[in-house]
Amino acid sequence: MDATAVQEGRLSTIAGMTEPPAPPDGAGAAPAARGAAAPRSARGARMTRVERRAQLLAVARDLFAGEGFHHVSMDDIADRAEVSKPVLYRHFPSKLDLYLAVVDAQGADLLAAVERAVAPIEAGPVVRGAGRDVVAAIVQAYLAFVRVAGESSTLLFESDVTHDVQVRGRVDHANAEATRRIAEVLVQVTGRSPADGDVLAAALVATAQGAATFWLRHRDDQGADRVVDLVSDLAWRGVAGLVRPDFAYEDA
Repeated sequence: MDATAVQEGRLSTIAGMTEPPAPPDGAGAAPAARGAAAPRSARGARMTRVERRAQLLAVARDLFAGEGFHHVSMDDIADRAEVSKPVLYRHFPSKLDLYLAVVDAQGADLLAAVERAVAPIEAGPVVRGAGRDVVAAIVQAYLAFVRVAGESSTLLFESDVTHDVQVRGRVDHANAEATRRIAEVLVQVTGRSPADGDVLAAALVATAQGAATFWLRHRDDQGADRVVDLVSDLAWRGVAGLVRPDFAYEDA
């Protein structure tokens, strides 16, 4: 068999492979020729599996937030992370799987911020003025979330993939859990029924989310503390009018 036939046979074999087996990060790479670009796996720092997954999530989060799901490819993510595509696919079988993992991580961060906000109120006692503290803490939680998440907060608030059932479900779950926790606390500080608490919480979440997104886009115009004060006054003056007249404060 001549050299041309051998070469054609090799190309045919490669073309028939959907994805070659992936070597461990940084392993199995042939030495680069002098002056040639180094392979991706050689450029990226060696990491444990957990570290690599976290890095890929962070890279994907920033790309999805900046350019949108449909304008980002797995090639883009692999290039930015300086890994080979087989390494990327080893962690996330598809772009949708990776996007869902990013949304889940953002949802967990938001819920953590809400939990930190409501924990002191739940510890009690419920005293006069505690209601406004709840509202302020919730608004502050949303601002704290967008301050850390930046534009990636839009993956929960303004996702461009919410027509997908799985994405819509993950986004809705995060928002529903935050609303549920807030509703429980609002019932505690107003004496309203759980059904009323659900409505008030949904309205407050929408207000806090809108204010946080506005601050993210116009942060030079208003300081975060000023936004919290303004929105808390607006929301609490409405909620305060709904406190049951016979509600008994624990400091009475």
